[in-house]
Amino acid sequence: MVGSLIDGALRADGPAIEVLDKFHLRPLDPLRAATPRDIEAALAAAASYAAAPLAPPDRAACLRAAADLIDARQDEIAAAIVAEAGFPRRDALSEIARTIATLRLSAEEATRITGEMVPFDGAVAGRVGFTMRVPVGTVVAITPFNAPLNTPAHKVGPALAAGNAVILKPSEKTPSAANMLVRALLDAGLSPGAAQTVQGGPDVAQALLADPRPAFYAFTGSTEAGAAIHRAAGLRRTQMELGSIAATIVLDGDLETIAAKCAAASFRKAGQVCTSIQTLYVARDVHDAFRHAYLAAAGRLVTGDPAEEGTDIGPMISEAAAARVEAMIAGATPLLAGARDRALMPPTVIADPPAAMFEHELFGPVTALIPVDGLDDAVARVNATRYGLATGVFTQDVGAAFRAAHTLHVGGVHINETSSSRVDLMPYGGVKASGFGQEGPRHAIREMTEARLVTFSGLGA
Repeated sequence: MVGSLIDGALRADGPAIEVLDKFHLRPLDPLRAATPRDIEAALAAAASYAAAPLAPPDRAACLRAAADLIDARQDEIAAAIVAEAGFPRRDALSEIARTIATLRLSAEEATRITGEMVPFDGAVAGRVGFTMRVPVGTVVAITPFNAPLNTPAHKVGPALAAGNAVILKPSEKTPSAANMLVRALLDAGLSPGAAQTVQGGPDVAQALLADPRPAFYAFTGSTEAGAAIHRAAGLRRTQMELGSIAATIVLDGDLETIAAKCAAASFRKAGQVCTSIQTLYVARDVHDAFRHAYLAAAGRLVTGDPAEEGTDIGPMISEAAAARVEAMIAGATPLLAGARDRALMPPTVIADPPAAMFEHELFGPVTALIPVDGLDDAVARVNATRYGLATGVFTQDVGAAFRAAHTLHVGGVHINETSSSRVDLMPYGGVKASGFGQEGPRHAIREMTEARLVTFSGLGA
């Protein structure tokens, strides 16, 4: 039975939600959704902690100790991710390693939160000023299924490091990893009200939005859901990591190496990553050679049971999600494809993509391979979509690399890496319909604190 962790205790009295093993489509332990009384208790406990948070060195110590506990509990956590998310074990272990790094980075940043001096000299005599960064209070984090441990860590770690309380509402499709994260924090000595989970579906998220006590909402998910949350939050602050039609541009270079990188970035986690390559723009003079190498690399990927060694791609999050992706690409010219088996969809590469691929995030193991007339053509195509999260550019031409960096209207431009390149310490966020605000512990802490101005007058009077 999976329930909510509220004020240090497990609560599992609410209505049951079915959680499936995503490969076998068999029921796992059911999830018990949070009740209105559970949500009230979580908000009250969070407010109590936020009124008197731990000192920065103690926050840092808890985050480091929690990272060590996550490390020690890898097998249990990986098994939950493999079953609930359908990710191969190597992807689950990679996510755990990144979570450990995220918590340790958050611990480091907890002890160096600073403001800045205000230069009054030359404007006002005898006056000095500075800003302090202070916690916002209670942070509500709403996270999706596709990184069920590390995305919560990117919300919870910085929120705690900043001195806030945090209430985590994970996806009802993958509830266990979030509980394991919060349990590690509590076992590490964190105050019970500082980090909590409230489990359930959209109604639970709506209840958290309707309450006036949270000061900040951090959301990762679809653009449409993010826009609704932002509207409901009103004047309260939000951080939105939303949808994308992530692109990678190939101009020149070692095509075999580039193709292998692009295949991995296209199909890891069955393409269910917001920076997975949905559109792959390739310069015409290298298109044929690159296509051969890319299709060969993608064709070597093994699709199947995520619990088995050697599996590269497991199932999508549901049979319905796989059917939706299949329907979106109906009529396209297949370059590499295979038959869908329930939630399992093999790597699929298409030419002549339908218009929907330039309008909506596909979120599945499908990439469109598109020839372009050089960098400017590719940039214009990327910028024409309503999204702007990240783009990869492969080139040995330094001038082209800088031109791409200046002209691509996206949150991140990765030269000689794919759109899916991410290191957890870096600033991470999008523009346009891909959201606003930044993840990465140092940057998220700044989002989750407020600047307070302090001035002193009459010195020496």
